[in-house]
Amino acid sequence: MGERKVVNALIVGGEATAGPPLGPALGPLGVNVVAIVNKINELTRGYSGMRVPVKIAVDVETKEFDVEVGTPTTSALIVKEAGIQKGSGTPKTNYAGELSFQQVLKIAMTKRQNSYGKSLKSVVREVVGSCVSMGVSIEGKDPREIQKEIYEGKWDESIGE
Repeated sequence: MGERKVVNALIVGGEATAGPPLGPALGPLGVNVVAIVNKINELTRGYSGMRVPVKIAVDVETKEFDVEVGTPTTSALIVKEAGIQKGSGTPKTNYAGELSFQQVLKIAMTKRQNSYGKSLKSVVREVVGSCVSMGVSIEGKDPREIQKEIYEGKWDESIGE
């Protein structure tokens, strides 16, 4: 591979277009922008409606490209799992939605590769922390109560650690 140019962008899953931010960033590199957009949409289709980080590496000489897809933000995954539009504007008093512990676990598994958490349990705690700030209850309880239960080991069997 010759000289590589890397373009990072945040796109909505399955909805990348040749317009901004991709077109203006990729156009000057002389690559087939439509082919790259199609590849991104194919790879991000499962993240429909969520903002997803993508990294496009282009070989300046051969015009070959690689597309790497990151994972959506924890809050985007919570919004999708809870089936809500956004978090609560007043998370301490109003809940915007509800998740089961299994859904929390699913989000933690998705985020695990990009987390600094050393164990699945610590990534679960990060997700629950996001639920606190977004006003999303878990198993019908205040997420702070779930955090306490995690520290006490009540969810260890579900987490599998």
